Amino acid sequence: MSDLGLDPELAALLDDTPVVTKPKLKKENLFSSSPAAVGAGPQGPEDVDLTKTSFAEVDQTLSDVASNVFDDPAYYKKVLGNENESAQRLHTLLSKYLTCQDPKDRSVYRQQIITAYWDFMSNLALKSGSGKAEITKRNALRFGLVLPTLLTPEQKDLFSRIIDKNLYGEPVYYIDEWLYAIGSGKINPSSTDEAKTSRSDESSRFQQLLSKAQGKLQSAENLVRAKSEERVRSENELMSRIGSIFEHEPLSTIPGAKAPFTEQQKRSISDLSESLRKIMALDKELASFVRDHGTAESDVRVLQQKVDSTGGGTTNASGISAEFDTIRQMAKMTCGRQGNHFPILTREFFHCSSREIGIRENVIETLRWIENIDPEAYCRTYKSQLNRIPPFVILIPSYGDYGLCWEPFDRYNRVTSRGRIAIPMYGKNLLIAILTAVADLRWQVAKEKASYYWMEEGLTGNYYQWFQKQKLKGDVKEYFINDYLLWMIKESEGIQKLDKEVRGVFWRYMPFSAEIKAKLKPRALVYQELCQRDLNREMSDGY
Repeated sequence: MSDLGLDPELAALLDDTPVVTKPKLKKENLFSSSPAAVGAGPQGPEDVDLTKTSFAEVDQTLSDVASNVFDDPAYYKKVLGNENESAQRLHTLLSKYLTCQDPKDRSVYRQQIITAYWDFMSNLALKSGSGKAEITKRNALRFGLVLPTLLTPEQKDLFSRIIDKNLYGEPVYYIDEWLYAIGSGKINPSSTDEAKTSRSDESSRFQQLLSKAQGKLQSAENLVRAKSEERVRSENELMSRIGSIFEHEPLSTIPGAKAPFTEQQKRSISDLSESLRKIMALDKELASFVRDHGTAESDVRVLQQKVDSTGGGTTNASGISAEFDTIRQMAKMTCGRQGNHFPILTREFFHCSSREIGIRENVIETLRWIENIDPEAYCRTYKSQLNRIPPFVILIPSYGDYGLCWEPFDRYNRVTSRGRIAIPMYGKNLLIAILTAVADLRWQVAKEKASYYWMEEGLTGNYYQWFQKQKLKGDVKEYFINDYLLWMIKESEGIQKLDKEVRGVFWRYMPFSAEIKAKLKPRALVYQELCQRDLNREMSDGY
């Protein structure tokens, strides 16, 4: 297979995985049902909305009206025009590559184009990040579409009908949109080793502090919501108990008279004072959390003003350049060492249909399908509260076959920040690419949560211990990703492909939805036993 080490069965899936029917399953009630706290809600896809429980349902994949931007005979000139010498170098190499007949020389030109392309695109990245790029340059960066004549008429029509706007408000970005969000300060640049903020870059410094403060604010909001619900439950329980106290049966021997308190009612009366004390204690905790929330809210407001006053409206050019270098690395990793690294969109390598191409709408639908099977795929737990925090998704115009998790969360806000995954747009199988990215995200989040004990506790610990007992060699994460693909594609349909112990670990730490479990239970004894384990854990309060 490849750098990810997929076994032959999974490697075959890259070529012949059937189109998966994406069932519209009822969402499990995993999250708080309370309304959002009073105040400004999320303003854009970069903001986390803890009240959302699923991805938006996509009702239109492609636009009915085709754009004529790719029919412009001057498109290629507009892409390369008004740029530095890197544009001329790319043009020269591309001309030689397309006219060369010798396979060896063509291979040399092809390798040289890769470097020339990324050098040229770094200029377009700065323009897109500052919002100054023309539509032709944005499309070249977004799709790798430098020369429309390299596509067939059908392929060109497909790209002309891709929807430009983010109609669903989900955190799925094309490269030009991502760089603009970085440049405008809406999203922090990706972390790099030993990255330090310049003292003179006040806006970036305050942006980091703001990110931390926003994490504290959202966790404080979550605690207020959870404690408020706990108090409401206690109040309802008390009111129900009081109502039962004053219900008296009539005396059969004396018409019009009611029976005395029963022994149960007398016990309930005795317990009233304890219930009231419990409610008062909950209210005291709630008041404390509300004060903490007010403090956090004030901190966010002050830091937001600082960011705005120190250049919140200016473009972070250094951040854009660094982020583009990061994206270049992402593109390499989606292809792997032996993959096709050619960066320009051409019919020679592009063979995706409208359902297989990694555009925003197809990616959202696939992420939605994954969440219907693995409801906690995008969740993190903080102080016993399950938070649904879908990652940022960066769509990379590459011929790679595998998605990856670049960051499990922002290092300045580990509580409620989004992770970051990269998805190649032109791979052989979009489902496999997205599943590998989500598997990578799940592994890294679980590993960070377990910290020093990642080889002993939780999802990663139990899987690693099985890995060691089997005396397997290689990268344990690659084995996990392989098994996650089987878990989602095969096991969710009742096709037993995993080791029994691995199935138990996944069932415990990455549970299927209730609907999937109900479907699997009558299929085989192994699933009946796993469902019984769930009941046993619930009864022992250890789930």
